[in-house]
Amino acid sequence: MVMTSPTTATAVNSVLRVPPASPAAAAAHFGASLAFHADVSDVASALAAGGDPGFVVVDSRSTASWDQGHIPGAVHLPTALIPEQAPQLLDPAVPVVTYCWGPGCNGATRAALALAQLGYQVKEMLGGFEYWAREGFAFETWEGGERRAADPLTAPVDDADCGC
Repeated sequence: MVMTSPTTATAVNSVLRVPPASPAAAAAHFGASLAFHADVSDVASALAAGGDPGFVVVDSRSTASWDQGHIPGAVHLPTALIPEQAPQLLDPAVPVVTYCWGPGCNGATRAALALAQLGYQVKEMLGGFEYWAREGFAFETWEGGERRAADPLTAPVDDADCGC
């Protein structure tokens, strides 16, 4: 493999057209990202460990979406109702993890913003309900419990640990 100088690489490579951030800036950025986000596997692991995970999961979708499928133990709190109902449903001392449909939906982000504006510590669950189901975790519907096989494009099929 032949290495090129950064000047040569940026002239022909759109990835490096804007140079990477310094290691210190990258560490600050990625550290901050982890303060704002949790992934489906980490949330599932914390909930499966038993006992108090130290956070509550909030599903910010509509009732029809909730009935179609939701994370067991989640609190149903549609985004539009957060200002009115959050104080009755959530303890301000307990961090909240929000989710919505999936990566193509920013509903969990809007819910996280509404909760943060009310003074809650909050993270957004990356992947939302879509990736919860696609990674093979159990969920509840209006008809009862359900679980799908893990999608090999989102989770290891024969191993509980993805290695990330």
